[in-house]
Amino acid sequence: MESIKEAQTFLSSQFYMKDMGELRYFIGIEVDKPKEGTFISQEKYVMDLFTEYGPQGCKPLKLPMDSHVSLTPEAGDPLPHPKPYQKLVGKLIYLTITRPDIAFIVHVLSKFMHSPTSAHLQAAKRLLRYLSSSPDQGILLANTYVATLTAYGDNDWAGCPSTRRSTSGFCILLGQSTISWKSKRQFVVSRSSAEAEYRSMPITKQLLKDLGLTNLGTTPLFCDNQAALAIAANPVHHERTKHVDIDCHFIKDKTTYGVISPTHVPSKHQIADVFTKLLSSAQHKHLLSKLGVCSSSSLSA
Repeated sequence: MESIKEAQTFLSSQFYMKDMGELRYFIGIEVDKPKEGTFISQEKYVMDLFTEYGPQGCKPLKLPMDSHVSLTPEAGDPLPHPKPYQKLVGKLIYLTITRPDIAFIVHVLSKFMHSPTSAHLQAAKRLLRYLSSSPDQGILLANTYVATLTAYGDNDWAGCPSTRRSTSGFCILLGQSTISWKSKRQFVVSRSSAEAEYRSMPITKQLLKDLGLTNLGTTPLFCDNQAALAIAANPVHHERTKHVDIDCHFIKDKTTYGVISPTHVPSKHQIADVFTKLLSSAQHKHLLSKLGVCSSSSLSA
């Protein structure tokens, strides 16, 4: 508190400032303090999206994307004016700050920012219908768990229908609180699922350095591909995978020094699946609960 007060005093000497008290709202992000911990959401931001793009009256959906639709650059008719699509997707990107459940579909929609079509716009509006089913949904940073770090990494091998690049996804949990997540297409085409999975193992070292977290012990890195785990554990396998980018081999070094511990997890418990592929509504809901995603109405007052 002493350091905080010193910072406030210094800033007040340079700028006009007003102490607003405990954080409740900041650039579209709402912060609540239920008994379970700290809950962050963007409910007002979502409601503003509904006002601007009007999904009111439409039937809410359980999944953010239609599993029977494959979005490609050629799907649909080119939009005469791409800016409305670009603006909508830009707003959805900002919403992923508190909504990991839409990170994958927003990643997919972002690939078509330069030349969107009617099919891409329809998919974006479908996402709004999914959001209408739970506008108050956010993520809970729980206060009842010890500070142990775990990471989950996954990929959807050759999942992009137009480039056959794999989509990598990862999430990092501090205790039971999800503090970082990402869905991203890999830079190169992977020639096997093991190679794609190995590339998807996230780099946690820089995140820990940025957050100043130390003395947390070895971080379990959960992966559901046994071949990728074998590559990380046994140097002999590296001779068979020289085509894998050499930067990926930092995993072996970090394993050797005890920074991370690549660990197998059954596919049905692979939380990072949310960031790489479409799931059934039941599995989607189950994995979101593991990420701490919930509605404000489900928390204690």
